Amino acid sequence: MLAVGAAAIGLSIRNIAADKGAGAPEAGPANPAFDDRKIPLMGIMGAFVFAGQMINFTIPGTGSSGHIGGGILLAALLGPAPALVTLASVLLIQCLFFADGGLLAYGCNVFNMGVTSCIAAYTLIYKPLVKKGLNKRNITVASVFAVTAGLLAGSFCVVLETLLSGVTELPLGAFVALMLPIHFAIGLIEGIVTAAVLCFVHSARPELLAGALPAAAIPSPAKAMSFKKVLALFGILTALVAGGLSLFASAYPDGLEWSMERTAGTAELEREGGVYETSAGIVEKTAFMPDYGFRGANEDAAAAGTAAAGITGSVITVLLAGGIGLAANAVRRRKAGPRAAA
Repeated sequence: MLAVGAAAIGLSIRNIAADKGAGAPEAGPANPAFDDRKIPLMGIMGAFVFAGQMINFTIPGTGSSGHIGGGILLAALLGPAPALVTLASVLLIQCLFFADGGLLAYGCNVFNMGVTSCIAAYTLIYKPLVKKGLNKRNITVASVFAVTAGLLAGSFCVVLETLLSGVTELPLGAFVALMLPIHFAIGLIEGIVTAAVLCFVHSARPELLAGALPAAAIPSPAKAMSFKKVLALFGILTALVAGGLSLFASAYPDGLEWSMERTAGTAELEREGGVYETSAGIVEKTAFMPDYGFRGANEDAAAAGTAAAGITGSVITVLLAGGIGLAANAVRRRKAGPRAAA
């Protein structure tokens, strides 16, 4: 799965770097142009998703919690390839710097959260529904359906990967019966959150949602918010979520941990061997704020550590996701140079 995840990221970067800039004949509804505005948007929205994933919300009546994945939100604003790269950046930062996710599980996480949502659910569900008309009703319906479908597909992949890995002997039927319903509930909540954000963007700068329609087909509002103000607003929201709201995250186990505990009685899997020890050793050295807090901090400093981790992770995400977008765009421009001159 590491190889699969690396291939997905590599192909996505290649797609961004391809000569498909604004005004290119092949740019259009099936393959929207990667314009310069998407570079800062990759950074800011990546940071927004990083902050959002820190907030676990309680699923009523279950004793479980969930958090947003962000795949459909990113794909709707950036397009599938930039969205996958951005989400993969978020997952890498969580793994290496905050010991969240596990290095050996990184490929699975990229596939289960990125490919299933940013590529599959966006292309097969969100885009066809929005093509019927870019309005708030269609955006809401498309968001809820696509987010839920992507999350269900990802959770089912987790079950299959767990079964094929041989790491556990979780009963397949029982695991599926717990994983899918709880992630369906999580998907509904994330779908509503995604729809709210995208509806706001539709009111402020609808052309940013041009991934499914040509920009010319999208009317501009009479009083559109400037692109810089949109970026600034999401930057402020990211800081508030990462540095403030993250302190109120639910303490209940997430959907996967909840399902494992009810299937196997524990969510902790202990494995021994060279590859496991090497992976754990790498993360131990790179994770300067494990579990989103200061090393060795007491309970009094826990809140400050969480806020600091949220802000720090958001800044790193801006730099990494935006930097990858900037580098890929530079390659695209260099390729387009000779053609423009001709």
